[in-house]
Order: sequence, then C-alpha cells, then structure tokens
Amino acid sequence: MTSQIRYLMCPPDHYDVDYVINPWMEGNIHKSSRDRAVQQWYQLHHILKEHAIVDLVPPQQGWPDMVFTANAGLVLGETVVLSRFLHKERQGEEPYFKQWFEENGYKVYELPKDLPFEGAGDALLDREGRWLWAGYGFRSELDSHPYLAKWLDIEVLSLRLIDDRFYHLDTCFCPLTDGYLLYYPAAFDSYSNRVIEMRVVPEKRIAIAEADAVNFACNAVNVDRIVIMNKASDPLKERLVNVGFQIIETPLTEFLKAGGAAKCLTLRATEPVREELHANVSVESRILRMEGHLLDAGLINRALDLIVDNGGSFQVLNFNLGEQRQSTSAAEVKVSAPSHEVMEEIISQLIDLGAVDLPQDERDVKLEPVTMSGVAPDDFYVSTIYPTEIRINGEWVTVQNQRMDGAIAISQTPQGLIAQCKILRDLEVGEQVVVDVQGIRTIRKTESREKRNSEEFSFMSAGVSSERRVELVVEQVAWELRKIRDAGGKVVVTAGPVVIHTGGGEHLSRLIREGYVQALLGGNAIAVHDIEQSIMGTSLGVDMKRGVAVRGGHRHHLKIINTIRRYGTIAKAVEAGVIKNGVMYECVKNNVPFCLAGSIRDDGPLPDTQMDLIKAQEKYAELLKGADMILMLSSMLHSIGVGNMTPAGVKMVCVDINPAVVTKLSDRGSIESVGVVTDVGLFLSLLTQQLDKLTSPYTAKMG
Repeated sequence: MTSQIRYLMCPPDHYDVDYVINPWMEGNIHKSSRDRAVQQWYQLHHILKEHAIVDLVPPQQGWPDMVFTANAGLVLGETVVLSRFLHKERQGEEPYFKQWFEENGYKVYELPKDLPFEGAGDALLDREGRWLWAGYGFRSELDSHPYLAKWLDIEVLSLRLIDDRFYHLDTCFCPLTDGYLLYYPAAFDSYSNRVIEMRVVPEKRIAIAEADAVNFACNAVNVDRIVIMNKASDPLKERLVNVGFQIIETPLTEFLKAGGAAKCLTLRATEPVREELHANVSVESRILRMEGHLLDAGLINRALDLIVDNGGSFQVLNFNLGEQRQSTSAAEVKVSAPSHEVMEEIISQLIDLGAVDLPQDERDVKLEPVTMSGVAPDDFYVSTIYPTEIRINGEWVTVQNQRMDGAIAISQTPQGLIAQCKILRDLEVGEQVVVDVQGIRTIRKTESREKRNSEEFSFMSAGVSSERRVELVVEQVAWELRKIRDAGGKVVVTAGPVVIHTGGGEHLSRLIREGYVQALLGGNAIAVHDIEQSIMGTSLGVDMKRGVAVRGGHRHHLKIINTIRRYGTIAKAVEAGVIKNGVMYECVKNNVPFCLAGSIRDDGPLPDTQMDLIKAQEKYAELLKGADMILMLSSMLHSIGVGNMTPAGVKMVCVDINPAVVTKLSDRGSIESVGVVTDVGLFLSLLTQQLDKLTSPYTAKMG
C-alpha cells in the first residue's frame, strides 16, 4: 500500500565524485562507477515508490551533488527553509531547488547568505512532530537555529557534531516512528548526548556501534514502520525488528564514496504541522569585545578555539588590527551557544582572556543572597587569578583578595560596599554572591612589544622548560630575585622534602640568609628532614655526604621530632643551640616567617606544624599577600594550593623532576609562570652560582 507521504529525489544523470568536501570523498574522485550508481539509485527509487509518492527535481549539469536532495531545504507543512550551502561546490544548487519549491506551492524562506544551513541533512523532525533536531558543527551554523524556530514555529533542539566523518546530522541520527531514535552517540559531544537522553526514553533509544555507523545505517529513510537503508548488522536488524520495524536493505556503496546514502538521496516533502506546538529555541547569543595584542599574543585564536571546543559558535563582527607594532587590536565577536548553561561556561572562560560582554554598560552584575553560612547560591561565578571588576549600580567595583576558585561576595561595611573573593567556607549569611557571568570583566595587561623586550632579562612567557633550557631559566630567575630583593620586594618559597634529599638545603639556606626569601611555605616533612640533616647529617636515614644509608637511620627523623617536641618549638631549639644550621635555622635567625601545613601522613608532627587545615590555609594566604615572586620547589600539593591562592601578576617558577607537576602549575593560565623540569638540588645550586655573577642594577646605580 502506497502512503501519501511524498519524497523528492533527483536522478543521478550528472552524479560523480568531482571534489573533496568531506572525508568520504578523499581518494574517491572519479572512482564511483557510473553504471552501478545509476542502478543503485533506481533501485532505491523503486523501493520508495512502492511505499510513498516520489517527485523528481531535474538534475543540472555541473552540480554532481544535486542528487543528494536532503540538502535542498527543510520542509514543514507548506513552508520550506532553503539551504545555504557552506561550500561553493554546492552553492549553485540553491536556485534550482528554490525554483522547484516555488513551483510546487511552498512558501520559501532564505537565510542570510553568510549563514550556512544544509537543510534536512542537518535538521530532522521528530517523527511525532514534537520538535526539530538541528545539527551544527561542520556544515550548518548554530545561528541558523533561531531562524528555523521562528519561521517553522517549532521547538528546536541543537546538537553539536564532533566527528567529521559524520558531518551532517542525518549521517548519524535517524528519528523513527513512535518516538524511536536510531543514532550513533560518539558523533555528538557530551552536552548533546545529554539533550538526547532527556528527550528520548531509554527503551526508545537505539544506539548503534561504529561498524554500523560507518555503513551509514543511520542515513535511513523511515516510512511508517519501514526503514530503508544501505546496510545493517544482524544484531541491529534484530533490535529494530523486535520493536516492530521492517528493514529493507538496498546497496548504496557508490554514494557512500561521496558521503551519502538513502536519507541523503531523499527529501521528505510532506511533514504535518502540529498546530498546538509553537516556537522555542534555547540558543543564546552574546556580543563580546576583546582588546590587546590579539594576534601576536595569540589571544584571538585562543578565544575562538575556546568557543568551538566548548560547543559554541562564533562570528567575528569587527576586527581592527593595530596599525603600528606597538598598537593594540580590537575585535567584536558574536558568540552563540545551544543553551544558557553552555554560554555561561564559554563566557566565564572568555572573561579570563579579558573579553568583555558588550551590553555591559546597561547590565549590572547578578547577585543572590547567602542563605546558609559556607554555602554559595547555585550558579555562582567562580573567581580566577586575574584582577576582576564587577558592575554594581552602574559603576565598576574592583574585587579585593583576588584568587582562584572562590566566590565573589558583596557586603556592606561602614566604609561602603566591598566586593572580595572568598572561599566557600567563609561565606556568611547577609552577604550577596555574584552569579551568572554578566557585569564581570577581568583586567589583562596589554604590553607593547617594545615594553616586553625592553629588559635584557624580561621574565619568560608561560611554558615548561626542559633540561636544555635550565641554565637560561636560572639566569632569568636569578636576575629577578636580585631585582626584587634590592627593591625591597617579597619572594615566597614553597618547598618539599626533596629539596633536602637532593642536596638543595644548603643553597636554599643561603637564599634565606642573604635576604632573597621573605616567607617559607611547606609541610611537616621539609622541616623534619632539614633538621635531621642539621643535627645528624642524614636525610631519611641517608648520609648526605657519602650517599649511603646509615644503620638505624630510618629512626632518625622520629628522634628529631621527639627532640624538637621536647624544646617546644623549632625557634626554641635554635635558641638552645640544638639546631646550628639549615633551612629552618636560617628562617629563625633571619626572622623569615614560615608555615608548615600538616597532613594525615605526618609523623609526630613537629610542634610548629599546623594540623588544622583551615588555619594552615589561612596562614598560607596571609604569607602570600604582597608576593612578587613564588618559587615552587618539588612540592606538588603545596604548590597547587599556593597557585590557587595567588592572583595574576605574581611571577611563579615551578621546579620539579616530574613533568606532570610542572605542567599542571603552568596550565593555571598565568602569563608570568615558568615550569622547569629538572632536579631541584641542581636548580638551586645553579641559582646560587648565577647570583654570585650578578651585579644588581640598583646597587650599581647607587655606587
């Protein structure tokens, strides 16, 4: 029995693989058998005519892909949205399809010429007519979806494609009768898979394996309970039959060479309208502005990649390139996302790059009250290392105590309104917290090339240095240390016990003694092993001069802990003459404050070790205030904690033999951080040697 459903097809008179615009075409130019292609097309045409009505659009010379009529447009009722092809190789098809639609009584809508949308290849109606699934990522732009919702008066659900083999939605996604769905989950990002799972109940989701996906099992034509496809595995056919579908396989191998199969070769031209349903689309768009050295600093590329990688789409509206090398550039970028949730994630990361939401002049920051101490409202904005301002009552307010991974709390004080970064546990009832991402901007430095290169030892840009570059990094760090010390600045060292084990203790002690270090942060272990070396000449029971284990040495650290506990504090042991040298000795003698943060693995611990985690964090934060540079020496957990507490603008050097540790610290995003993969003892030895060679520019001027 023939259904009243109508399909549009185009005879393959001029079909061939003439160019490459998708991965399937690669290696297949002019390798499709013309006779076999014609035979396969007419076999599909014959099958379809047995179950539906088939109309034909005349093929046109020079447009070999016109045979894939699914891309002609998107039909709903008497309305059609004409395709805007991405590639010039197919753009010439548009007027022929437009003519056919108009001649057959359809109302034709046309998208802006610079907005790609490839018809029913990237937009598939739920077979119950409840909503429209719309794909984007390769051939169609996300910004086309609001037009579809408006013109077709239907809810649009946006799905992002991430595998270029499945460049159109219909290559990996096939809505079926009664709400069933045949699809290949790996072709979509996690957000899109979540959207699918929220709309289609588990028992009606038929997820296929890659072997079926590459045979275009999803590129099928569904007429009532019949599914016509190129090929399917026995397990897939069995699953479909078990839920009431009849499978008809018809070989379409010659069209697979161009990246299409049954669905691509057909356009359903009768799609009923459900009058009770109306337009709805969750796509959200914002216009952002970026300023600075966008090209040479790579900011614009990072921003655009970030948008796409997070599931968004962009359009560069304006780009004003700086005319001189010292000039900054400016760009206005329209960012679109499939939902507010995705947009918020994208914008929060773009804010880190210095982007500003253009409607900011009219939009204050969003605030919600703290209703429970230590708990932020949902959707609170997570702070970053970069200096931040928020807009309140039409004025920009600088956020105090800038740090990573906190909330921005607003409170009224006798001095007026104050905005500050607070970690969650410190939030108090009565405060308000910034939520969402509007009315927020970060301040990024925009130095010219001349300024960046004006000093012989300008601090290295973010990165990880290998052994070959250690001496160069040491030279720069030494110069910075001397400059900071002579200017009365502040250097904080975060150090682990490896500093002692590798023989770096004597060099760190010297840095403290000569005024290069203004605070020391670490754990119980560095102090224990430093004092063990000072008193007993061993570290972890190993003789530091001979490099051999000492009999009974494994008990040395416990004896040291016991000794210090007897005196009450490290300082008292120094005063009593028990500790005569070493890192902790120099801290006490030179009034350099230190904080030892305890952990569950600590022996003893030393009486100076702060076992209250919260108090230790607070002490770390206090000692980090005003730091100009932080040296992170082989202490992963303490270094990561310090990194999270430190705002941008503070020079950071992370030294560790483990590349993963160094990379993690460098990835925090600061342009003034350097990672050095090397032995920390060697690094400290080279550093003190280099300091001996330097003459301070400040001292030289004074002389």
